[in-house]
Amino acid sequence: MSLEDPVVITCAISGALANRDQCPAIPYTPEEYAAEARRIVDEGGVHIHIHARKPDGTPSYEAEDFTAIHDAIRAEVGDAAILNFSTGTIGVSVEKRIEYLKACPPEVAALNMGSMNYAKYSARRKDFVFSTVFANPFDEIIALLKAMKELGIKPEHECFDLGHVGSLTPLIDMGVLEAPLHADFVMGVVGGVPPTARNLAAMADNLPEGVAAHWGVIGISRVQWTLLAAALSLGGSIRVGLEDNLYLPDGTMANSNGELIAKARQMTQDAGRRPATVEEARALLGLKARVSA
Repeated sequence: MSLEDPVVITCAISGALANRDQCPAIPYTPEEYAAEARRIVDEGGVHIHIHARKPDGTPSYEAEDFTAIHDAIRAEVGDAAILNFSTGTIGVSVEKRIEYLKACPPEVAALNMGSMNYAKYSARRKDFVFSTVFANPFDEIIALLKAMKELGIKPEHECFDLGHVGSLTPLIDMGVLEAPLHADFVMGVVGGVPPTARNLAAMADNLPEGVAAHWGVIGISRVQWTLLAAALSLGGSIRVGLEDNLYLPDGTMANSNGELIAKARQMTQDAGRRPATVEEARALLGLKARVSA
């Protein structure tokens, strides 16, 4: 990748952790997801990462909820966005995750590339707000990769640490993973790689040699904005959205995903780069062009 490449601007539309007590703009119903998708597309976002929820806001891993959200977004924005389903969970079986991928295959599905401690720390409390083990063993990764390959879904490799990037190489050698790769480096989670520009460059430098790859950054919490600036200067793509960070750079809470996308687009242009069109994004991620019905 180079500075000449257009920037794929991704939005993580809702996540599964935050709720409306923390941010009133988080969508719950399929109709609210569709309205947010319209705001995202109108501001230049071309790739939407989806965690499903039930209409009361409860996180869901049911096929009918993913399908309802997917269909509502498609009805609103058509093919103007790439839709991406999360497969990242704690305590949900691989079979359950494959079930919703089969029921409504998205163009892309996020795949976590390794196990880790996953925590949030409070310096004020001198304690962890939460702390758990996020298990993603190789047998589960391979099972999900095989299912995605069978369904024609492009995996998005979410790498929370440098070792997760290294895990791509044996999977390519095994033949369960094929180029071009689409990797995102998740930074800012306690237990994962510290969120610095130097570490971001190291993650990009450790992608498998000689293999075509597109990469971007996912910055968690308010460090997101400095990581976006780093990725833009290194030739990478970027992600924002209410899953990752609720606040604009000036510290005010975002009123919509569209506000976050608008700021990401402005940063892209201020860095002398150009936001990708959805057609360019599909080409960069190695996706087939969609043909509208």
